[in-house]
Amino acid sequence: MADAAHDDYHRGEMNIHDQRSTYHGFMQATLWGSALTVMYVAMFTVAFAIGGGWLAGLAALAAIGVGIGLLTKMGPTWWALLILQVVVLGLGGLIIPAIVGLFG
Repeated sequence: MADAAHDDYHRGEMNIHDQRSTYHGFMQATLWGSALTVMYVAMFTVAFAIGGGWLAGLAALAAIGVGIGLLTKMGPTWWALLILQVVVLGLGGLIIPAIVGLFG
């Protein structure tokens, strides 16, 4: 009975499209997660630990993001996310000190 199940298997004939797409998605998520982690650790290190300031940290984030995007040939979604992060963090870097200055 167990031998009958092995008769149907032929090496190399199995459809593995789903497995390939799952692996590709996992690798993309790992790449994005690792890249974003490196970018934010560098930004916070430059801004706070080294004392370079928020804009210097933002410049480090942008430079590393551009480097990773070019090195790994990221698509347009990466570039849109990078631009959005730089704009939002740049505005936050300008707004927060103004609010603290008003109430501090």
